[in-house]
Amino acid sequence: MTKALRSNFPPGSPREAARRAQWRALGLTDEDMKKPKIAVVNSSSELAICFSHLDGVAKIVKDAVRAAGGVPFEIRTAAPSDFIISAGHAGGYILPSRDLIVNDMEIAVEGAQLDGMICLSSCDKTPPGHLMAAGRFNIPSILVMCGYQPCGEVNGKHVDIEDVFLGSIQASFGKLSREELRAMCDNAITGPGVCQGMATANSMHVVCEALGMSLPGSAPVLANSPRMVEMARRSGQRIVELVLEDIKPRDILTPGAFHNAVAAVLAVSGSINCIKHLQATAVEAGVDVDIYKMFNDLGGKIPVLSAVRPNGDDSIEDFEAAGGARALMKQLAPRLDLKAMTVTGKTVGENLAEVVVQNEQVIRPIGRPFSDKPPIVVLRGTLAPESAIVKLGLRGPDRQTRFSGPAIVYDEAGEAMRAIANGEVKAGNVLVVRGMGVKGGPGMAGPASQVVFALDSADLQQQVAFVSDGQLSGLCNKGLTVAEVAPESAVGGPLSLVQNGDRITIDVDNHLLDLDVPPAELAARRARLGEPQLPHATGYLSIYQRTVQPMSKGAVLVLDSKPTEV
Repeated sequence: MTKALRSNFPPGSPREAARRAQWRALGLTDEDMKKPKIAVVNSSSELAICFSHLDGVAKIVKDAVRAAGGVPFEIRTAAPSDFIISAGHAGGYILPSRDLIVNDMEIAVEGAQLDGMICLSSCDKTPPGHLMAAGRFNIPSILVMCGYQPCGEVNGKHVDIEDVFLGSIQASFGKLSREELRAMCDNAITGPGVCQGMATANSMHVVCEALGMSLPGSAPVLANSPRMVEMARRSGQRIVELVLEDIKPRDILTPGAFHNAVAAVLAVSGSINCIKHLQATAVEAGVDVDIYKMFNDLGGKIPVLSAVRPNGDDSIEDFEAAGGARALMKQLAPRLDLKAMTVTGKTVGENLAEVVVQNEQVIRPIGRPFSDKPPIVVLRGTLAPESAIVKLGLRGPDRQTRFSGPAIVYDEAGEAMRAIANGEVKAGNVLVVRGMGVKGGPGMAGPASQVVFALDSADLQQQVAFVSDGQLSGLCNKGLTVAEVAPESAVGGPLSLVQNGDRITIDVDNHLLDLDVPPAELAARRARLGEPQLPHATGYLSIYQRTVQPMSKGAVLVLDSKPTEV
């Protein structure tokens, strides 16, 4: 090897001697000691089907790393599946798990001073966690998309986990029998991988490719399919080359790359969770971009070119067959930064040169989109001085974009759902559910998405607007739903001052979320409330609550400094 590797210490030094003793006991040879040391970041788990196949993927990757002249070291991290870990603390572990993954990786990768890392990215929080870690450590890195799950049928009709999620709320409102729900549960998932729809996981898989941090053609892909296996093998080979070429994440994660990723999310009408994950990645990579502003700036320029469920009738299989993220970027090429570098060592433009879109009915050209109106809009106003996000999906001519009405306020999602069931929430109301932000949850706890589905089950989705400082599932795009209002109520944001009957106005076209209460009255309410008090938290959630930054910083944890190389 001609390149100096940070994993190689001076022969005979205390660190080299201790490392040699450990690694020789693991079977490494003298020749291995000189090779690039690659972390294979694996979140395998028996708790969730999303991660159940990753041990097999890790073996493929490790074999490829060895064949390319590297030495793989498999390391394990938390494996957070939203559907599983949402059971504890009202879902409060979901978002904090992302940052736990980053710090878990730092201990192994930076502590051992490995030369590169290849990350097996699956369910919602692992792709952003891996991107954030790549930006923070800034060592050669590549992400492997580990695929979506196959789904099943019930009585000849498609059923997947998203149908189960919605069906579970419908069943509680008497719109679906328990027997039908059980049949859906038993048939929705027929193999490993992430949720089928264009929710957070598949949206983030597209983001990884659009950023240039995974090989072209990686997303989406059916889990355990021959193509997924081939992409994993090629990625294992490529990470060794990246180390030798010294191409690092901060060479790739440029403002142009984030522009491309935001464009891709808008073009697939992806999950609003991509906004905070992209902002968090930018913060960790030291890139000075405002992702929230970028979504609004690009919203009027990037049309929606695909309509994968729940946005439309196309399946994720249809999207993959049409060419996936690579074909999407080909259609978007006139509006992308084609000079942005990627893990291939080539630019986006070079990677797209020979790409052919296989089905222009599924991934449409810019001149014939599914919609030319932004599916995601960031709002600001007297109720959201920093930001709030509305997801509209495919916007037809009759799509509601303005709503003004009296607030009906709840401080707990369960109370709101009971109120909906009991008929207390009326047509014309703006339903406010607060106390579910990053500090108030803590960790954005509280099933805000369930409240939205409860409105749908009560046939109020079009008659009631929803406003919350909680986060929504990537599946929520019905009605007028506003999430992640910032500053959140727990830190004294205006949302904490809202009372029943206050008029709230949502105006998407003008990017406004306003509370129609005189400033003097709000000041009096604030004086009566006193200094905001955060809810009690214990364990990791207490650490998260004390150190998490606002949504404008991607809700990353406060970091005093970068890890110091030795």
